[in-house]
Amino acid sequence: MLVGHGLGSALVHARDRRRPTIRDVAVEAGVSRATVSRVLNGASRVSPSALSAVNRAIERTGYSANLHARALSAGRSHSVAFLLTEPQDRLFEDPNFSTLLRELSRALAQQPVPPVLVLVVASTQPDRRTMLDYLSQQVDGVFAVSTHRGDPLVGELLRAEVPMVACGRVLGQSLPAPSVAADDLEGARVATQHLLDSDRSRIAMISGPMDTSGGTDRLGGYRSVLGDRFDPRLVAAGDYSYASGAGAMRALLEEEPGIDAVFAASDLMASGALAVLRASGRAVPEDVAIVGFDDSSYASASDPPLTTIRQPWDRIAEEMVRLLLALIEGREPVSVTVPTRLVVRESG
Repeated sequence: MLVGHGLGSALVHARDRRRPTIRDVAVEAGVSRATVSRVLNGASRVSPSALSAVNRAIERTGYSANLHARALSAGRSHSVAFLLTEPQDRLFEDPNFSTLLRELSRALAQQPVPPVLVLVVASTQPDRRTMLDYLSQQVDGVFAVSTHRGDPLVGELLRAEVPMVACGRVLGQSLPAPSVAADDLEGARVATQHLLDSDRSRIAMISGPMDTSGGTDRLGGYRSVLGDRFDPRLVAAGDYSYASGAGAMRALLEEEPGIDAVFAASDLMASGALAVLRASGRAVPEDVAIVGFDDSSYASASDPPLTTIRQPWDRIAEEMVRLLLALIEGREPVSVTVPTRLVVRESG
């Protein structure tokens, strides 16, 4: 114990005179310099105990300044972007975006030296032209959020070989785009089957936009469960917003007043539908059951609380960070699908 304390004190005094080195980190962690180098370079051949010891030593010795210098010497900015190509108001309306932003920040904070996470909103074509130069030159990688089929900015970033990981599968691009996606297809199947098992017979759907993977896959899951009972008149398209959910619900009630269940492809749309049902005099779930998708803050706060499909945002963020850092280090792109699960509350 006294020896360890003496080494620690020596390192403290050394840091007063010079910048800490890999050797200082190795001594503090009780591992070899080679092990420290493997941790710094992101190698997988490091035991969990050694990784933890090295990360603690980096923090104690203050080696992070050197890591920043190494990143700059390698031509890196040590920053990554959260790219949202939706209107700015959607960033504040849809809780999924702020939840993912928070979870990505948390996952990045677990790195030895966390990259700076920069928020970029590029909702118009001029914005996208401006952001292309910035994203291809000023950040090390990009988290692409809520991409739409054939998004030109995403395509340009892929052609420029900017390391990028999307949240949700990317549609309509000629080049492969690594992604982390919830299992939208299976989640929609489970939601629809839950309504069928609750003895509902006229099950409508408020779908997401068909130029997104979530929109197509959630509709596909709904259709696959209904089979021959699928009726296209019972599907109304939304854009994941509250207003679109309300508008879709009004259209569905006009088309088929006898609807007794609704699967909405997002909790926000489900909340809009719930308000319309209440205004029409229909009780939820007695007259019409509702199941949402996301398990966002809207799900537990609605009246009644929403039965919904939970997306594990913490797991999605961890996988996105892992894949993006691997791409930045030059590894091959891969994609990951994470499971969802049904959360039963009072709406259906």
